[in-house]
Amino acid sequence: MSGGSQAIHSGTASAGSALGPRTGVIVGLFDQLEQQNIRSAEPLAARMRPRSLDEFVGQSHLLGPGRILRRMVDADRIVSVVLYGPPGTGKTSLAGLLAKQTGRKHIELNAAVAGVKELREVLEAANNRLAAAGERTLLFVDELHHFNKQQQNVLLPDVESGVVSLVAATTANPFFSLIAPLVSRSQILELQPLSIADIEGLLLRALADSDRGLGHTSAAATPEALRFLATICDGDARRALNSLELAVLTLPRGEKQLSLAMAEESVQKKAIRYDKQGDDHYDAASALIKSIRGSDPDAALYWMARMLEAGEDPRFIGRRLIISASEDIGNADPQALVIATSAVTAFEQLGLPEGRIPLFQAIVYLAMAPKSNASYIAGDAAIAAVREQRLIPVPVALRDKSYSGAKRLGHGAGYQYTHNAAGGWAPQDYLGVDAEFYQPSTQGIEAAWIETLRQRRQLVREARQANGSETTRSSDG
Repeated sequence: MSGGSQAIHSGTASAGSALGPRTGVIVGLFDQLEQQNIRSAEPLAARMRPRSLDEFVGQSHLLGPGRILRRMVDADRIVSVVLYGPPGTGKTSLAGLLAKQTGRKHIELNAAVAGVKELREVLEAANNRLAAAGERTLLFVDELHHFNKQQQNVLLPDVESGVVSLVAATTANPFFSLIAPLVSRSQILELQPLSIADIEGLLLRALADSDRGLGHTSAAATPEALRFLATICDGDARRALNSLELAVLTLPRGEKQLSLAMAEESVQKKAIRYDKQGDDHYDAASALIKSIRGSDPDAALYWMARMLEAGEDPRFIGRRLIISASEDIGNADPQALVIATSAVTAFEQLGLPEGRIPLFQAIVYLAMAPKSNASYIAGDAAIAAVREQRLIPVPVALRDKSYSGAKRLGHGAGYQYTHNAAGGWAPQDYLGVDAEFYQPSTQGIEAAWIETLRQRRQLVREARQANGSETTRSSDG
């Protein structure tokens, strides 16, 4: 047996050094095998991460020719960037590519688990590399919104001095989740969900790639299956790729084509991205109210269905419907408030799933009802007058006359009891000044009030002038 064989079996230091080249080959093979094992354990989405900006899919509004992020890369001016967007849009991949493209040392931290001590160590090491070798560092902080104010403040000096180029990723709105100094020093770049076409391209690439993808399986997919996976993922490339991998690897023995039915079975119930404390909650609620206001029952039903399916509290939806009934419909159709309130009461009695039915009924009624915010606007105008103008004294005729001394003060004198007047209305001056806060709209019931209100205001104005009442003034002062 040769000395080389003895060295491999004995594992002694002297034998290893004597047979360095062959031992190096063996170690290299073991390293390669380890890397293959690690890669095989990674999900498809991790294996298919883009290796260059040319492979990166989507976000052309940031990376297209002449766009902001492309210009930053070309000019090597990556200082502080916050990548904000939903999961699976390429935030982590993009950070790695920026480091590679600009030749920086790439360091990653996850804000959910990293503490101040670890963060300071990373920043100190970056300082040392820059001072000793001129090597710059790109620090990628994933889920930056998990850092508290102290941790975010720790970043500021080294970000501002350029010791590190900060690339942070967050699914939370940075204008609410990050401290103002960090926001002001950063480029806030919003990533968008990938298009269906982009996702289909990624899935086809994964099916064809024998090294990182599923090419070794020789599997194919029907166009219908690919379109389903690309649609159901809601623009999340990670979800689409991992769903494809599950579908392909669980194909029946001997089956090489993924059908639509098999793709649907592999996904099961669709997971709906919805942060009840974040943008999803507020944006969906805003879309719901604006759809009602815009008289679009289809859109209103969709946004409410999305909220319900994502687990939103139906009581929150009910409260929004009641507000909309008064704010956006008002007296153009007073029945809207009755229906919205009744739907909420019905839900309390029924619960889910039946309770959704009266909510659906109410939301369609609100969307189709005539719209007027006249009463809402009038109320705010009255509040503004109280806050900003001289207070109007209560007219003498309207003052309380129930106590013994009221008559001596003249309180209540001249009051006209409406029910005794001809037609049930008398030109009583209830304010003492000319202030027209309420302007009926031309919608629904309010349209019929316009002429009646105009005539009554004119009669009151004439009566005030005839009685020599206080000098009139307009509602805007």
